[in-house]
Amino acid sequence: MGEYELRAFVRRQAEALGVPGVAVGIFHDGHEHYAYYGVTNVDHPLPVDDTTLFQFGSTGKTFTATAVMRLVEQGKIDLDAPVRTYVPELRVRDEEAARTVTVLNLLNHTAGWDGDMMDDTGNGDDALTQYVGRMERVRQLTPVGTAVSYNNCALSLAGQVIAKVTGKTFEAAMQELVFDPLGLECFSIPNDFMTRSFAVGHNRMPDGEVKVARPWAMPRSVTPAGGFSSNARDQIAWARFHMGDGRAPDGTRLLQESTLHRMQEPTVDCVGSAVGDQCGISWWLRRVGDVTKVSHGGTTHGQHSMFAMVPERRFAVISMTNCGPNGPEFNRALEKWAFRTYLGIEPPEVTAADRPEAELLAYVGRFETIASVCDIRVRGGGLEAQTAPKPNDPPDAHDEEPPQRPPMPLGLIPGGDRYVVTDGPGKGVTGYFRRDAAGKVDAVHMGARLALRVDDR
Repeated sequence: MGEYELRAFVRRQAEALGVPGVAVGIFHDGHEHYAYYGVTNVDHPLPVDDTTLFQFGSTGKTFTATAVMRLVEQGKIDLDAPVRTYVPELRVRDEEAARTVTVLNLLNHTAGWDGDMMDDTGNGDDALTQYVGRMERVRQLTPVGTAVSYNNCALSLAGQVIAKVTGKTFEAAMQELVFDPLGLECFSIPNDFMTRSFAVGHNRMPDGEVKVARPWAMPRSVTPAGGFSSNARDQIAWARFHMGDGRAPDGTRLLQESTLHRMQEPTVDCVGSAVGDQCGISWWLRRVGDVTKVSHGGTTHGQHSMFAMVPERRFAVISMTNCGPNGPEFNRALEKWAFRTYLGIEPPEVTAADRPEAELLAYVGRFETIASVCDIRVRGGGLEAQTAPKPNDPPDAHDEEPPQRPPMPLGLIPGGDRYVVTDGPGKGVTGYFRRDAAGKVDAVHMGARLALRVDDR
């Protein structure tokens, strides 16, 4: 299977879904294959090619985690040490959490507090310090270490750990620890982009119109959680490193091979979540057929990426797209096609079954995170979820409100409180409801985040 078939699939799928621009890479049998489609910007179109930089979002968490692991091997960080060992000024609303949270809790999404504080604290070198200073307001959803809930905030804090330990800005430390040794061109500060070809994000409106998403840049304060950009070749280079023996292309050892393996071993279970059934050290893990998929992916302002590898088969597929919600739909279709075409693995379809309305009423209610509200109601023999972002506080006059999405139909999977999205752009995405000690549904795990019930049902 070569680049012709890959390019044909990418073009066919991108055109069918109306994605303006796509960069795709595959590593298989020791060979790299790439496909590029479309334009960087519908208003000022330039062709997407092998130099085009996309915001790959939260896959950047694996870069931050890798830098931490380099410092662990150097004896400068202990994964089991309290974060206050390195950031003594840490405060969150729950003092017990601030006192006991460990570095590992930051990297496997078990810190337990609201994870989507996305405050813009400016472009200065003190952006992370200012950000951490605002964490005193974040509420605790679960005790530290007891549950997985996707946590951008924790990864920004991990970036501050790196900055404190190295005595450098987070960006300078990443350059020294990761990017330069691997020869990667990854950028986070907008001035670094201006002389290069880069994609802008887009949103597809309900009437089908595709509009440029604004703002373009992510705040510097969330760079450790997902503010980097790169091209497709550097994404594949990242996969090759993490499927390798810990050496850079020039033979320099960056990590022990055992450390790479440790990052890809489960540290906590989250069976049925949208992103994986376990979390390693930043990597999401799920069995697909007879192999383990090690993956991530990310979302920024109108840009959506996918990153999946199967180390035991020396296989990886990456995709970066510049439109939502059709970009994630493209990514899921590509991953499924690539696993079937290159590995002969057909990911199983998750199926749901109708339930009586009286049983469905237990799940009905309003749930919220720090960033969004979700209303769940009965729809036929299943449920539907209407989500909406909370407005910025204070509002940012430069931010454009994303288009309202139609409700997501949810089908309950037999044998418990898990669900699957049954139609629309999110078809096939899974999640689950949580019950309290009395058996009442008190939260929903959606988009890998734990949203607490806020009504009085």
